[in-house]
Amino acid sequence: MRRVGICLFLAVLSMACGTADGDHIVTCGADRLFPEYFHLIEGKRVALVANHSGVLADGTHLADALHQHPGVTLEVLFGMEFNVRSNDYSIKRDDEKTIDPETGVIKYSLYGETHKPTKEMLGNAEVVIFDIQEVGLRFYEHVNILGFVMEAAGEHGLEVIVLDRPNPLNGVAVDGFVTDDDHRYTFGAYAKIPVRHGMTMGELARMYIGEGFLRDGVAPVLHVIDMKGWKRNMWFDDTGLDWRKPSPNLLTLNSVIAYGGTCLFEGLNVSEGRGTDCPFEYIGAPWLDSHQVIRLLSELDFKGVDFEAVTFVPEQKSHLGRPPELHGETCNGIFVHVKDRSQYALYRAGIALLWAIHEVHGDQLVWNEAVIKRLTGTDRLIEMIRAGKRPEAIFESWVGEVTTFVNSRGAYLAYQ
Repeated sequence: MRRVGICLFLAVLSMACGTADGDHIVTCGADRLFPEYFHLIEGKRVALVANHSGVLADGTHLADALHQHPGVTLEVLFGMEFNVRSNDYSIKRDDEKTIDPETGVIKYSLYGETHKPTKEMLGNAEVVIFDIQEVGLRFYEHVNILGFVMEAAGEHGLEVIVLDRPNPLNGVAVDGFVTDDDHRYTFGAYAKIPVRHGMTMGELARMYIGEGFLRDGVAPVLHVIDMKGWKRNMWFDDTGLDWRKPSPNLLTLNSVIAYGGTCLFEGLNVSEGRGTDCPFEYIGAPWLDSHQVIRLLSELDFKGVDFEAVTFVPEQKSHLGRPPELHGETCNGIFVHVKDRSQYALYRAGIALLWAIHEVHGDQLVWNEAVIKRLTGTDRLIEMIRAGKRPEAIFESWVGEVTTFVNSRGAYLAYQ
């Protein structure tokens, strides 16, 4: 069996990818706000929804740039689970309401019980600016926070400005279950979009309004400040932009690519590699027969990936808020070694892994059905796997709904 060291090497290599000279091929929407679109906020009281990724090209956090500018008033900040400025578990997480020490402005977390800002939270704001780097996957909650924020802005008469950033998994590939109607407006599936949606935040914001996805038909006045230089076929390391890990366990772009499928294991009694150097690239458990599972996977002829047997021990690390699943235990695992990302069907691979482990170890798997349904936006995956459906049948089940989505999204795409 391969040991864990190889994955650390690949992670470092991934971090080094990008343009040879470090030039930014892509200009994000945030860097166009002040020089080109300041008229949208001049003289206004502004609410900012952001996290650590909401920075300008020179490294200035957007909260500071807004606070320091004499022509605008920063009214309130809305952050995610950890902090408006950090996503490290070692940093104290925001409570529902705290003060940002750098600006003295009230900040709220939208990651706890409240995802939708209330009128009281918004205070006297006239405009909401939304600037978060997401990862191209519906279950990564920020695309859903966007829906809640737009909904609140529409109800209270505020304008919304979305500062666009790249989809790190490119804007071409679309795949996975489209949210079922009875799973909409949740933290993992606000709108009827596939798991891998192939859109940017700005494009999704336009679609949320254009397709009537916001509840009660209340839509805000929307302004999207598009990127310059981004092409749909770009992965994040094609952009020349600095990599800032989107969350504590998405260390590299390779982690994000694997996460698109193996995140499903957050709903099972299986380690998804948290507490290793390759979170989401490793999955495993002490009882897992890696070789038998890999033999089943080999029948499916996945392209662009090798499934390799490994052993690993999840450990508590400084950036982890709590001990990871199966921490301290030696896990028989599978390394999802992506060799050609252009051919790799990341979400399908995650489902195939789940299916294969269920086939071999159905009596040892423990399902957290609420988590699985949040991640998939449907009851169908659990039902089909328990009914003995093969992966091909599961994939086929969403083809029609994805085709419908792709046809409808065309009106909202801003990039070639």
